[in-house]
Amino acid sequence: MNRSRLLALIVALAATSAAAQSDATNPTRRRIVSCVGEASMAQCSAAAEHIGVVVRSLPLIHAVVVDAPVVRAFAVASISGGVANIARIDEDKTVHWLNDIGSADFTAPDLSAVQVRMHALQALSVQSDPRIPWGVARVGAPQEWKAAQGDGAVVAVIDTGIDATHPDLQGQVAGGVNILDAAHPDNWADDEGHGTHVSGTIAAKGAGLFGVAPKAKLYAVKVLDKDGNGDYSGVIAGIQWAMNHGIKILNMSLGAPEGSDPLHAAIIAAQKAGVTIIAAAGNTGGSVGYPGAYPEVIAVGASDSADHIAPFSSRGPQVSFIAPGVNILSAKMGGGYITMSGTSMATPHMAGLAALAWSLGVRDPQSLRAALTRAARPINGLTPDDEGNGLVLAGNLGGMAGGATFASAAPSSGVTVLASLR
Repeated sequence: MNRSRLLALIVALAATSAAAQSDATNPTRRRIVSCVGEASMAQCSAAAEHIGVVVRSLPLIHAVVVDAPVVRAFAVASISGGVANIARIDEDKTVHWLNDIGSADFTAPDLSAVQVRMHALQALSVQSDPRIPWGVARVGAPQEWKAAQGDGAVVAVIDTGIDATHPDLQGQVAGGVNILDAAHPDNWADDEGHGTHVSGTIAAKGAGLFGVAPKAKLYAVKVLDKDGNGDYSGVIAGIQWAMNHGIKILNMSLGAPEGSDPLHAAIIAAQKAGVTIIAAAGNTGGSVGYPGAYPEVIAVGASDSADHIAPFSSRGPQVSFIAPGVNILSAKMGGGYITMSGTSMATPHMAGLAALAWSLGVRDPQSLRAALTRAARPINGLTPDDEGNGLVLAGNLGGMAGGATFASAAPSSGVTVLASLR
């Protein structure tokens, strides 16, 4: 270590010593401490304890998470290269669900027009069935159900959890984990409703509504709290959990305006391990958020029933595809159904389509992306920044022509259908 760096280290350590004396009044922030490759995870944790309290291990990216007093973390971060086994220190950024539109010019489509369009879309042998939401019909899922319904596909819903007691999700959820509560990891039940709604669009089995891939299985990976908030370290831990359980398709209806090197490292590692990550593009109407903006991720924008881009849908060259995301009817936590809008709602349509492709034998991330791209068609009037490769149509995924026939059946009595702009 040269003289100037040694001096910086002495000054910084003195600052941490002073900060330690005032930790009681020094606010804490969560940090991701990445360690050098030759250090073991035990050595990484030991080094990180000089910064703060270790709260989580992230072996996927060779890092740990600490709650650190702000002054101390800043001081150590300034000389992290000179501290044994520490490579870098990053802020653990906040991530949110993406169904909070807040668009003053948003106009909900005429529901009667949606119903007419839905019936027109159900071509070939598929009967008009009120259990098929307009978005599921728009991506042509019923036309592919004779060839594939998601059989054998498993999707991790990285979100607020899932209500596995919902009639349309009973038997569809194979398990899960609560990343937020290390003491109760099995308590992954949804406590808000966002993850349940997303799950219904992927794999609702037709008790009241059908999802895109009604025979796919789901895992709940709870990384967002009842207010829709989480952090990147939780998302990274969720990715690792899914990988450890052999899950190859991840739905992330969440995002943040800023990226994170640790999150990107986790996504790269997941893709190399054969995992396909599908994420919401964002609801700002501006640039694509993260993790959707990373090139390894399939970023999904939102369209309405008239094939217009939703005014809230983020745009840019990072958008991979567009999918229905306005007035999407799906499962409501506690039973019944609710309408929500957002790129959060578009994303599970793509995850369901990926599950259909998986059933047809398309497995690795590159092949899945290529199959979805071949199956996509541009929408008139939209630009590549709006729609990426366009709207994916399930019938173009390579299955047999035709579709399954389902007897028309209205949702069972007692079902409540609510509408909300989310």
